[in-house]
Amino acid sequence: MSETPSTSYSVNQPNSSESEQSLSTRHFNVTEPVVAKRICFYKSGDPQFNGIKMVINNRSYKTFDALLDSLSKRVPLPFGVRNISTPKGRHCITNLEDLEDGKSYICSHQRKMKPINLERASKKPLPWQISRPVSARRRAVQLARENEIGFGHRERKITTPKKMLVFKNGDVRLRRTIILGKKNTQTFEAFLDYMSELMQYPVVKLYTTDGRKVPNLQALILCSGAVVAAGREPFKPSNYDSLGYSRPAKLLGIANRVYPKANAKSESENSKKWKVSVLTSDVPSAETSSKVYITLYGDRSSSGPIFLDGEEGKLFQRGNEDIFTVHTGNIGNLYKIRIGHTNSGNSPAWHCEEVQLLNLFSGEQFSFPARRWLAWDQANGEISMELPVFHQGQPVLPVTVYEVHVTTGELWNAGTEADVYISIYGEKGDTGSRQLLRSQKPKKFLKGQTDIFSVEAVHLGHLYKIVIGHNGLGSGNGWYLDKIVIKDPITDLDYTFLCHRWLDNGQDDGNIARELTLTDASTFPGNCAEWNKDALKINHMLFIYTGQELELKREETWAAEKWKFQRGNTLQFYNKLTGGFICISPDSKVDALGDKKNKYGLFDVIVKRGNICIFSSHQIPHLALALVNGCATGKVGNATCCELRVHLQPNGSAILESARNPGHTVTFNLQGKVADETTGYAGLSREFVVHVKGVFHHGAIILLNTSLCQALSLRPDGSCSGTGQQQQESYWKVHKIGSGVCMFESVKNPKMYLKIKDGQCNGTGTGDEYCHFKIEKNLEAGSVSLESVRNKGIYVGLLPDGQTKPVINIGENNIFFYPQVIKFGREKPMGTSAAPNQEKKDFRESERQPVKAQKQISQTPSTFPPSKEMRNPQGGECPPPSADEWKVSVLTGNAGTQVNVTLWIYGDRGVFGPITLGKDNRKQLFLPRQEDEFQVKIKNIGNIYKIRIELDELPNEQSEWNLQSVTLQHLMSKKTLHFPANAWLSKNSDDRDFIFELPVVEAGKPIYPSMYCTVTYILVTCKLIVNAFEVQAVSLGKLQKVLLRCEANSKSQYWYCDKVIVREAENNSEYVFNCGRWLPFMSQGVIHSEINLYPQEGDWKITVVTGDFETAGTTATVSLYAYGEKKASGPIILGSGKHQLFNPNSEDAFKINLGDLGQLYKIRIGHDNTGNNPSWYLEEVRLERLVPLSQEVICLPIECWLAEDKGEGDTWREVAIRNPTKELLPLLVYEIHVYTGAKLGAEADFNVYINLIGTRGDAGKRKLHRSKNNNVKFQHGQMDIFFVKAVSLGDLEKVLISHDGAAPGNGWFLDKIVIKYKEGKEVQEVVFPCNRWLDEYQDDGKTQRELTAKSNSKCVSETGSSILILLIKSAWIS
Repeated sequence: MSETPSTSYSVNQPNSSESEQSLSTRHFNVTEPVVAKRICFYKSGDPQFNGIKMVINNRSYKTFDALLDSLSKRVPLPFGVRNISTPKGRHCITNLEDLEDGKSYICSHQRKMKPINLERASKKPLPWQISRPVSARRRAVQLARENEIGFGHRERKITTPKKMLVFKNGDVRLRRTIILGKKNTQTFEAFLDYMSELMQYPVVKLYTTDGRKVPNLQALILCSGAVVAAGREPFKPSNYDSLGYSRPAKLLGIANRVYPKANAKSESENSKKWKVSVLTSDVPSAETSSKVYITLYGDRSSSGPIFLDGEEGKLFQRGNEDIFTVHTGNIGNLYKIRIGHTNSGNSPAWHCEEVQLLNLFSGEQFSFPARRWLAWDQANGEISMELPVFHQGQPVLPVTVYEVHVTTGELWNAGTEADVYISIYGEKGDTGSRQLLRSQKPKKFLKGQTDIFSVEAVHLGHLYKIVIGHNGLGSGNGWYLDKIVIKDPITDLDYTFLCHRWLDNGQDDGNIARELTLTDASTFPGNCAEWNKDALKINHMLFIYTGQELELKREETWAAEKWKFQRGNTLQFYNKLTGGFICISPDSKVDALGDKKNKYGLFDVIVKRGNICIFSSHQIPHLALALVNGCATGKVGNATCCELRVHLQPNGSAILESARNPGHTVTFNLQGKVADETTGYAGLSREFVVHVKGVFHHGAIILLNTSLCQALSLRPDGSCSGTGQQQQESYWKVHKIGSGVCMFESVKNPKMYLKIKDGQCNGTGTGDEYCHFKIEKNLEAGSVSLESVRNKGIYVGLLPDGQTKPVINIGENNIFFYPQVIKFGREKPMGTSAAPNQEKKDFRESERQPVKAQKQISQTPSTFPPSKEMRNPQGGECPPPSADEWKVSVLTGNAGTQVNVTLWIYGDRGVFGPITLGKDNRKQLFLPRQEDEFQVKIKNIGNIYKIRIELDELPNEQSEWNLQSVTLQHLMSKKTLHFPANAWLSKNSDDRDFIFELPVVEAGKPIYPSMYCTVTYILVTCKLIVNAFEVQAVSLGKLQKVLLRCEANSKSQYWYCDKVIVREAENNSEYVFNCGRWLPFMSQGVIHSEINLYPQEGDWKITVVTGDFETAGTTATVSLYAYGEKKASGPIILGSGKHQLFNPNSEDAFKINLGDLGQLYKIRIGHDNTGNNPSWYLEEVRLERLVPLSQEVICLPIECWLAEDKGEGDTWREVAIRNPTKELLPLLVYEIHVYTGAKLGAEADFNVYINLIGTRGDAGKRKLHRSKNNNVKFQHGQMDIFFVKAVSLGDLEKVLISHDGAAPGNGWFLDKIVIKYKEGKEVQEVVFPCNRWLDEYQDDGKTQRELTAKSNSKCVSETGSSILILLIKSAWIS
């Protein structure tokens, strides 16, 4: 066992008793000794941090992540320790084995680290030698010295208890109120210990609120009533206001402003004085009447807004320079300023030229060029701007434009017209209060709308909170904020801040400003395709929720819908995909095919506990819905398999999960049958819309909910609003008038009914016919719509502010109400009503009248109107046939049908249809072995070549129709067209459909063959769903487009289609039609339900052959680039060797889409050199075009290593592809001469990459791995030679050169690059001058440069170069 000093190092030792116990029970085996490493860790960029010395061995820390977690608790970093590197930051430590005994390392929370002076830091007191940061003995020595210089020989004692407020240093929100008494003030050291326990962090120092140090008890007693508790860190100025600490954070422009006392001289010894010079531009109207303020930001704190006051009317005039002297606390090293104005006065717009700062204490000078307007009606509409400090000509932090996505909630009246302000906080400061002025939408902050704003600021680093508010005062002027997503373009991260609350004086807690913290795990890459390349492409703004947001939405849904699952309720479960209700038949079989009147589809709720229920069959009480072995069935109700847990989804649908076997859910296939193990995931359906029976029974008390937390309510003035609370004021009593017709009476205000009359919708009805509403149920949304009986087609609707208004149904959700039963009523016989008899009579007459009129119309004889209605020509005399009249004969086989039959007729000039083949007495049509004849007028559609037959949905599973043939005969010319069928149209078989196409048959052969196509829809919602269908149709030839249509009555019915794939088995062809959008969709203000899709070309099959010896395989990720005459495609990631690909002696086939590249002329294949064994021996690559189909296979032999340590040392290989009309491009060797500059620190010891670009494309990003002439590459003043093989690039035009050195000191000064190569007999030499730094901290901060070729580069032949030398020599001799 390794022994380590216990006094100098922090070691995680096991408990001694446990150790003795383990020794007594274990065998004494000889093992390897435990190697202990003594390491000291420092904080990045903090020379004040003393360092933490630790002992590292495989007992104290099993993994590297465990070490990071331990350091995160001991090193104060904003986001914990995420990176450990060597002192100069050149090498990152990624595992415990890389740590060296006795060395020091730097901890940081990001990849970039700030170096510190280790020699200086190591001289500070060693914190690991004591239990507290400062020992009691040392504290006593300090107190003794302080007493010697005038503080007295003994500490002053507390005689009267004193109340005191203690703030945490830098955080005014964390505060404690204490009572100074004899017990806690025995000594100053004891008081610090008491404070450490109270504040839950080590308290070492105390300060007054203005920054003066409190050295002893006497000074503490003399304090005014508030102190600041600090650790080892220096004092952090803040608003330590003992009276106003509890006030919420205020936003500039929305509440009473607090003007900082910046012009009063601070008494703190750490205060700084600044000279501020503000230059107003000399452009017309550059002056401002507004009040100007400035905020200084340092690495310790900020100054807060300091108003630059002076004589009114003389400041900030055109062309003037105004000079001010301001005082700030010790803000540390300045890194940015913010300057702006309050937009007040007659002419607030201001054009600022420049701001200059002079630190009167240190003499440092800073210049901030502005040269821009600060005005709402100028430039970007901002009235403030942030300017970073420049160092060596470059900003210390970049200026970025944050994209702020503000989503207003879906509640009614959720929008606002108030001015909204936001302040964004990050690890590097804040943006200050900014008004969200310009949205990308024409009107901002509307219900359910996401507005996008731009906020320009110096980069804040990682964001952690925002403050959002508005100035809409008074009830009803509020705003319901759903969430805010901020996109950082520099880091490409999205930050989500959830709210889900009102900002309203009259709602919620009455606050109009809220502080929102970053949602857990809400930071995602902004590009969803890059975030999950192997997954589907998805619009994450619609369906991607963070775990916290999803859980919140589920809780809100359960709170609104849990009433349905109360004991005694009778429910129906509707499946949106199958279009049917769950039913239990008497034989215990379960399906999802029942209609809404099916008596076996009713279930009584028996509540067990929480959200666990038993759903007993209402018709067969001894059976209940159960899950046995993962399959739904009917079982005896008291069995544990009948206990189902209800999971409500954010869309309101329910998932029924087994309480006994979590993970097993009630699931059906797309045909409505119980799903089994053979059902693919794409064919599963497990979400159900829950409907409650008896909601609109007579006398029921209900809520007509308009959202999860709002309901339709009657206001005192008689108007109605959808923004009411779900309380008694929103209760309605149901009066049932007839089947599906009701009246709604306010419970709070009896005899006031909901009505629609004279273009108004309110609650002033008296119970007459204007108060009668027909209940239209939306099965898929679980909602109802209220249609006026008096005014057909007119519904109770809601405006965005929640006010009721008569509207027509245009497919919007403003007519949807979600009923909730407070008290169930009783079912009365049809026609019973609480209304007077006269009203019932009028109602019944108005109900009967439309039926009578309809019957008269249906009895009118058909006269072949343009509406294409058909009549049976049997009986009566017909006039002489016209040139466009045809007779249609339909021969039924052994099985007939009673449903409507629809016909389309196709000609080479057009299509005629749909034609309904029917008559009044439908029972006499399409009987078994009967031929029915119809007469129809057909427009001039040219030569007829096919027909299509379609049936309405058959009434039940057993229904089917046997169609033998269809015949068309032209009545004038007697020309006859035959369409033999002998087909079954049925519902209960996969190979039978409701639609059938028949080609014209001549001489026993169809003029066009009938083909089977497999159509695959790739749908994207929250997961990948693939639906496949088989369609039989007359051959269409080469497909040119697909018409896709989706009719939806609500947003819940919208459909996202990724693509459509059509395969024809007969000719082995496949067509891909990309969609990638929602249907229906909005375009130019119009909703479109259908879209034309056009075929995608460029599908290829790529076969990669790995060598046949043991070490030929690779663990790296392989990628491919393809180059065509039109364009290039790539990188295309084929896969990773970690996933059982590219094994020795294997062939891996991939299907990829290259698009329309034109004729291919080369490919490049390689890998990223990752994994344990990245070296790869590639034998061959084969390419085969799939769409359009080609029989040619392109074989490209490689037969070489792609590895840095084998072969030529390159991980990429290019191969030319032969063009039948052109010569094969040669494979060239490019000799690259890289000249490192002779400046101090010019050398580089990191990876350098190059890409050669010519007139024929590029060579790809290649790593300059092996220098051919030097053992150590890229040294000071050195030239290194590298070789890159690539298919001829033509004339070289430019190169891209870059490196991966990121930390300070990891720069590289590149002098030039010279590339030599030989193509044919010509020797080329191209020079690319650079003479610049590639360094994040020098020059322009770029580590990648694009170099263009020098114009006088050499190009001579082999013989020509000899002649040139002779001419030079002869000229010199002469």
